[in-house]
Amino acid sequence: MTTQESTTITRRSSRFVVVALCCAAIIVDGYDLIVYGTVLPTLLDGSAEWTLTKQQAGSIGAYALVGMLIGAIGIGTITDLVGRRRIMIGCITWFSAAMALAALAPDPTWFGLARFVAGLGLGGVVPTAIALTVEYAHPRHRVMTNAIMFSGYSIGGIAASLTAIAVLPTFGWRTMFWIGAVLGAVLVPLAARLLPESPSYLLARGRTYQARALAGRFGLELDETAPAGKQFGGLSGLRALFAPKLLPATLLFWLGTGVGLLLVYGLNTWLAQIMREAGFELGSAMAFVLVLNFGAIIGTPLFGALADRIGAKPVTTGMFLTAAACIFLLSLDVPGPLLYTLVAVAGACTIGTTVVVNSFTATYYPANMRATGLGWTLGIGRLGAIIGPIYGSFILSSGWGVDANFYAFAGPAVLGAACMLLMPAKTV
Repeated sequence: MTTQESTTITRRSSRFVVVALCCAAIIVDGYDLIVYGTVLPTLLDGSAEWTLTKQQAGSIGAYALVGMLIGAIGIGTITDLVGRRRIMIGCITWFSAAMALAALAPDPTWFGLARFVAGLGLGGVVPTAIALTVEYAHPRHRVMTNAIMFSGYSIGGIAASLTAIAVLPTFGWRTMFWIGAVLGAVLVPLAARLLPESPSYLLARGRTYQARALAGRFGLELDETAPAGKQFGGLSGLRALFAPKLLPATLLFWLGTGVGLLLVYGLNTWLAQIMREAGFELGSAMAFVLVLNFGAIIGTPLFGALADRIGAKPVTTGMFLTAAACIFLLSLDVPGPLLYTLVAVAGACTIGTTVVVNSFTATYYPANMRATGLGWTLGIGRLGAIIGPIYGSFILSSGWGVDANFYAFAGPAVLGAACMLLMPAKTV
């Protein structure tokens, strides 16, 4: 093996560590979000210390997402100013502590507040992890690498579902939140030791020597065409998002991301309960949540690789349309194996679509405003995530029947497809 080959392997291994740490953060993020959906049937059926109504459950489900909206916008904006490494470590620490608070909750009010506080940290992790992954990925495989990284969300969801099946009957719902807190506590020292800073952040802050050294160490391409110190963040970053060349894309990314997150959080929060009301036992109903997320793990990297080859716009448009078709077909009387297949494809084309749209967003904006663009897109998109659980609770409580739930989630997927189809070509 030549010295050059050895150096290439070392650099690839180092970049893998960065992506793996980002993926681990998203796994814990996914667990901490989806865990609420897994404990929801227990909190609704009267077997917990206190019982929630469906309206309360929908509201509490939205609290974490309100926190994520604030966290994504606020933290995503300052990330381009203070650095991505410190933001990532701080956010993991924050939401892990909040998970412990949720486990200790004596009543629904405390529990809802803890979920809101957790959301602040969870919202900051996502744009930071995406920005780091896109920067450290190979330029020709950025969408696929980000898709693989963000599959951690579904891994976390599967972990929450499997853990709930094993833990809930014996140890109760509080243990589910303690597990999430421990996972985050383990990750913090690993990130502190192994996670590097963003070279583009260092370059934009005028720390050119450090940026070049870090880029050389990891074999990254460093764009030094922008003037040193030219860094977007705060109000300047927001103004840049509304520049004439970026405004149409910014608004479409906001709406498309919001629709995608409505589907993701609406289905992950209510799918188990919908299937219970359709006649399935608790274990079987939770298995649908598992299949939904398993489909995303398998499908998302494949769609990411396809987006690298033919472009994110046609891929995301097709994924939204496929999601709409699969969700609609769930309302029909279909055999069990086909039912699970439809749920898996729906998972790949709802959770997976959101991941590919995130990659699309990250590669659309310039590197020096990437976290700002992602933060605002994910932050405004959280409005859809907030609406998702409330939307689902309204449909379930409406008395319109189980089928209405599927029709209600198929419609937004069509709207998401329209947003991607109308996305203008990149001009910056």
